Amino acid sequence: MDSATARERALDAAEELFYGRGIQSVGMDAVRGASGVSLKRLYQLFPTKEQLVEAYLERRDVRWRGRLAEHVARHTDPEERILAVFDWLESWFGEDGFRGCAWINSYGELGATSARVTAQVQAHKGAFRDDLGALVADAKLPGAVAGQLFLLAEGAMVTAGITGGTAPAREAREAARVLMRAAAL
Repeated sequence: MDSATARERALDAAEELFYGRGIQSVGMDAVRGASGVSLKRLYQLFPTKEQLVEAYLERRDVRWRGRLAEHVARHTDPEERILAVFDWLESWFGEDGFRGCAWINSYGELGATSARVTAQVQAHKGAFRDDLGALVADAKLPGAVAGQLFLLAEGAMVTAGITGGTAPAREAREAARVLMRAAAL
């Protein structure tokens, strides 16, 4: 198996295990077993578990933000594009195996001890906030609205992860609609 294939198989296994069971409860041997990549090769690709977690979060960020952007791009009205973020969150929250936000979960487990994980979480959350800022600017709403929408979305993610339901996205969407209406006055 070439390095690229081994890397992808290891990351696929790590994502399934880390997201499904938690990072600290999954050892490198479990990733080896689930991926079919030898332990020696796994450590050649990712010399530490922390580097594997970092790569998992980087790859997930690209996919997560890409899926969100693709969904939002289906809408042309600037305010509907903002609300589409919350519609997409509702869809995500309803997926089989949804266990909350991978970055919030990772930060909760390792943020106090891993600068690499903290950097990945901050980069992801900063990019998401910037994405919302661009949508707010397109809608010609005050810039402060981006931070408020970000907090609504993040709160919905945490609540959905805890409750296992999709209602937090709908509730956050309604709050976002009210917020945008008030900001436009």
